[in-house]
Amino acid sequence: MTHPIYLDYNGTTPLDPEVYTAMWPFFETEFGNPSSSHWYGIKPRQAVEAARRQVAALLACQPEEVFFTSGGTESNNHAIKGMARALKNRGRHIVTSTIEHPAVLEVCSYLQGEGFAITFVDVDSQGMLDPEWIRQALRPDTILVSVMHANNEVGTVQPIAAIAELARTRGIAIHTDAAQSLGKIPADVQMLGVDLLSVAGHKLYAPKGIGALYLRKGLTPEKFCHGAGQEKGWRAGTENVAGIVGLGKACEIAGRDLATSMTRMQDLRDQLHKGIAARVADVRLNGHPDHRLPNTLSLSFRGIEADRLLEEIGLDVAASAGAACHSGTVAISHVLAAMQVPADWAQGTLRFSIGRMTTVAEIERAADVVGAAVARLRKVGGII
Repeated sequence: MTHPIYLDYNGTTPLDPEVYTAMWPFFETEFGNPSSSHWYGIKPRQAVEAARRQVAALLACQPEEVFFTSGGTESNNHAIKGMARALKNRGRHIVTSTIEHPAVLEVCSYLQGEGFAITFVDVDSQGMLDPEWIRQALRPDTILVSVMHANNEVGTVQPIAAIAELARTRGIAIHTDAAQSLGKIPADVQMLGVDLLSVAGHKLYAPKGIGALYLRKGLTPEKFCHGAGQEKGWRAGTENVAGIVGLGKACEIAGRDLATSMTRMQDLRDQLHKGIAARVADVRLNGHPDHRLPNTLSLSFRGIEADRLLEEIGLDVAASAGAACHSGTVAISHVLAAMQVPADWAQGTLRFSIGRMTTVAEIERAADVVGAAVARLRKVGGII
């Protein structure tokens, strides 16, 4: 059996062959602890610092502003909890959006139990935040704003630079979750104006279990992980050297190939959209039509349940659902709900995400498969 066409790169990415090659010596011969003072610690220690420079180059920051973590979720936890607790004497109010990843929403909800007030700002029907709405949410006791760079479900890219400017003029720290945007669009922290930025390696053709947090020099969040003092004492624990090397190499590749990759992914994404729309009626695009990740296509098919459609195409195409059916009821994602996508459309939402390994032939085949599956399900359901 041939494998299904993989169109879920926003879920996770395969390891880039160049990344694998860079990592391999640190599984085999260069296995030493980078904290060791003897010979076996030298190359691992040098490799960690080289990777730090590679990540910093992609983010346009200083290497000493990059801290390695286990992934995007940990980075978000460090950023939000660390800053909230460090600044709690100045205020206890945090602003975020209703479409954040659970790794932000759940952290904010947890902090409510510690006495912090959270304002969840709504988005428009295209998943876009208006900076004015953020401004209206700010209070004298606001200490942190956390807004994702790009949404993982619909791909809408937020006006982070404008939001950061609002925060900066009031002395408020600004964090962005860039797990989905890094390597797909520019994520220059100077242009964005952010103080903290989260990175997830497995969205970037690096391995799972590795990530990074950009922390602007001068900020002092509360120490999150206590131990032997790695990562300047802020994130203790023996370094995942192979993973760090992989993340560094992935960032180097992303910076090197960004312009051509953006164009190619957008062409394939738009080809898939046109192909599906030409085969079936009643298809709705979710997310901003222009300010959207070049690889992300969220489509709603009226009158169809997403889980059923995924089952129908499962042997041929791998994608993800924006709604799930449980015990006869359909649970619509919090992102689609925040965008107020009508229920009869939202329940039939799939996300297709293009990647570096996607081919033109795969896109053509996927359009055929999805189009035929939608037609079959609508015929069975009495909708033609």
